[in-house]
Amino acid sequence: MRTDVLLDLQRSQDEVIHRDELLFQVVHQSTELWLKLAAAELTEATARVNAGDLAVAESLLARATLAMRMVTDHLEMFRHLSPVDFQAMQPALGNGSGAESPGWRQIQAASRQLGRAFADHVAGRGIPMAKLCPADPADPVHRLAEAMVEWDERVSLWRARHYQVALRVGGHAPAGVAGSPATMLAKLVGHRFFPDLWQARLHPTGDETGTAQP
Repeated sequence: MRTDVLLDLQRSQDEVIHRDELLFQVVHQSTELWLKLAAAELTEATARVNAGDLAVAESLLARATLAMRMVTDHLEMFRHLSPVDFQAMQPALGNGSGAESPGWRQIQAASRQLGRAFADHVAGRGIPMAKLCPADPADPVHRLAEAMVEWDERVSLWRARHYQVALRVGGHAPAGVAGSPATMLAKLVGHRFFPDLWQARLHPTGDETGTAQP
């Protein structure tokens, strides 16, 4: 398991400039591990979609979604970090913004790939995106679409929580380790990886005119 190597990745107490550096490092490093797992599950889910194995893809996506929930829960640790303490240790934190997170970049790329694979799959079967909501709940395509929406929602919840933590700890200017303002986080809260699936939910009957289907 190489646990000894893992535990050597944090600065020793002789190296830190503030005792809460350990808290910050543990949250960020564990977050990167969960993101790495989530990205791997998304990548495998994409391969399964391409192979037509939607049930396994759904299961893998559920695991990725749970990993993102773990990432969100980790943010609660920052509730115990005051703005004064955060400012004191900020010079030692280096690059820690979401834009510079290797795990987050992998998540973005893997989510886009999954979206393209799903779109190709439903197009190949002649299924309009607008017809996914009223589909049979037991249909594997419908179930995977719901799992993708849940993934999108979980990422959005993480962004919203991250934004609130940034405000609580560091305010608007700056809010992130690398000078990334909290306002940038706020703009991303409404971002969706799978906008077509959300659009389909505006017309749950499958009729874009809003009238019920016979």
